[in-house]
Amino acid sequence: MIPIGAETPQAIRLLIPWLALGHGTFNSLVMLFFCYQGWLGYVIRHHRLTDAPAPLPVMRRHRRQGPWLVMLGWTGFVAGMVIVLLDKGKVMTYPLHFSLGLAIVLIQGGAWAASRRIKGRGPEGRNRHRLMGILLLCLYPIQIIIGLGILL
Repeated sequence: MIPIGAETPQAIRLLIPWLALGHGTFNSLVMLFFCYQGWLGYVIRHHRLTDAPAPLPVMRRHRRQGPWLVMLGWTGFVAGMVIVLLDKGKVMTYPLHFSLGLAIVLIQGGAWAASRRIKGRGPEGRNRHRLMGILLLCLYPIQIIIGLGILL
């Protein structure tokens, strides 16, 4: 069993700042990937609304990458929890950062679930998926700014 909080071994304590930096870097990259994913979604939507032919390669890429990005987002969240747990001994040391991170992973899960309801050209699930994606793209930069405040 790994000691938590004040009992954490010195070797792990020396790694905590580097782990925190890695956590922030990883999640910043995940945010950039979500921005790219949002751009792909915008291209798909633009083609659909203008009755242009469906951009099949873009649609395939968007569908293929989505679940992987959600898993990366959840991985970054869990990694952050483990780092804070090892460092401080409790998860709620930074409640705003934790709450916003939890909201982000829940919205990611909701966007993924909404994407499963998208069938054909109908709006079923599509509008919900789009709104959750926009919300994600708005919350991620706020989360990163809060994280930088903790890190620095």
